[in-house]
Amino acid sequence: MNPIPGNERSIEMVDLAIAFGRGNQRRQVVDQVNMTLARGESYGLIGESGCGKSTLLRALAGLNHDYRGHILFNNREQQPLRDKPFYRQVQMVFQDPYASLHPRKMVWASLREPLKLHGMDRHEARISEVLHAVGLSDAFRYRYPHQLSGGQRQRVAIARALILEPSVLLLDEPTSALDVSVQAEILNLLSRMRQQRNLTYLLVTHDLAVVTHLCERVGIMHHGKLLEELSAERLRRGEADESYTREFLAASVA
Repeated sequence: MNPIPGNERSIEMVDLAIAFGRGNQRRQVVDQVNMTLARGESYGLIGESGCGKSTLLRALAGLNHDYRGHILFNNREQQPLRDKPFYRQVQMVFQDPYASLHPRKMVWASLREPLKLHGMDRHEARISEVLHAVGLSDAFRYRYPHQLSGGQRQRVAIARALILEPSVLLLDEPTSALDVSVQAEILNLLSRMRQQRNLTYLLVTHDLAVVTHLCERVGIMHHGKLLEELSAERLRRGEADESYTREFLAASVA
């Protein structure tokens, strides 16, 4: 892979390590991971369940403060407890849209909350604009999560992430909780939003079709380590250097 110039880097992780438990029960979940994402890039992390993908993503998002190593955003090292400007620029979309939306809040309230927290203006206009951007009409602002389909809930979750006009989206299995018929719609929406808003994506998934649809580069994780990086094109052709990666790809398409 060609090195990424410093002024083009969006996210960088240096020797990132995360462990859970104490004493004999202590388990290394993320083990000395080094990774760099360019601005505007879409990077995918794949691997079997329990390999550390989502744990890494949560540390990057500021949801897990107990890590060793360094996390940089726009060439500035981030402290484990992040500041508000970081959260305005880096937003996360979770796997289960029903669990990530407050069940007793209408859509408009869930969308207005981050605007109030970050002191942004034009609440009503911004809510309308972002709903239309994700393919929902203004009528959806008066619905509760249980009144929405799975795909509609995920569109609202994406709208909530986008309403702060971030530069980075962290995507944790964003389509795995959806029906197959809806997955393609959400993937196309994410592709369109990235192009229109020049977003950087870090996507965690176990689905090869999802990662090759959205990403230019892919990292393969195994037992907490970043085993190797491939272009999406090499991934499609099954051209991996590591034997584990070849086995994983073969099992995924079997």
